[in-house]
Amino acid sequence: MQPYRPRPINLWLYLGIPLGTALALLLLELTDVDMDLAKVMFDPTVGQFIGRRSYFLETVLHDWVKQAVIGVGLLSVGALILSFLWSGLSSWRRELGCLVLALALSTGMVTPLKQLTGVQCPWSLTQFGGKETYSKLLEHRPATDKPGLCWPGGHATTGFSLFALFFMLRDRKPRLARAAFCLAAGLGTVLSLGRMMQGAHFLSHNLWTAVFCWLIGLGCYYLLLYRRGRAQTVAPAAGLA
Repeated sequence: MQPYRPRPINLWLYLGIPLGTALALLLLELTDVDMDLAKVMFDPTVGQFIGRRSYFLETVLHDWVKQAVIGVGLLSVGALILSFLWSGLSSWRRELGCLVLALALSTGMVTPLKQLTGVQCPWSLTQFGGKETYSKLLEHRPATDKPGLCWPGGHATTGFSLFALFFMLRDRKPRLARAAFCLAAGLGTVLSLGRMMQGAHFLSHNLWTAVFCWLIGLGCYYLLLYRRGRAQTVAPAAGLA
């Protein structure tokens, strides 16, 4: 079997863009963009967000899509286990391990961060008929009996966690990897917009989720695939010296 040879990584692209996005999100804290966009999606005549009671947004985009991505995760775990039992999958074992780890970390990081930050959802705020006081991510949280659980965007993770598929396929199936990237970015964007229309999240909540999911996928890829692959490529050359 040929040694695994990873394709070179352009860190300006793979790391620079998400870190630049994170910096832009921190600067966004100085503006009212989040609140302004939320107001566009709120209908004051009925006192609720335009997608608050949408069957499509709640049942199809929220429940069904979430269940489908959970299915992808379960299939990934099953394939990883099968790779130890069936030689036909053994050559993909490390990629499957990278996929399972990235999916687990991407989805698992949401709840602890929500509990740590206590950011309120738009639909809970007084500006939109709720009872809670608005505060930005880096501001002090007003006293409340019900801390918020809205940062980062949880449902956006359903889509953006699939960046893990891109990294799994990056070196062996570049075309499929690009398709996986488009799937993750597109699905994450659609799910993010859907939840914004329902009043569940501000724009920045979902953009932070995209950044976190990408960096988690990149980190898992580098540690489990890229670094090991580079070592396997260099070792034979070193042995000929």
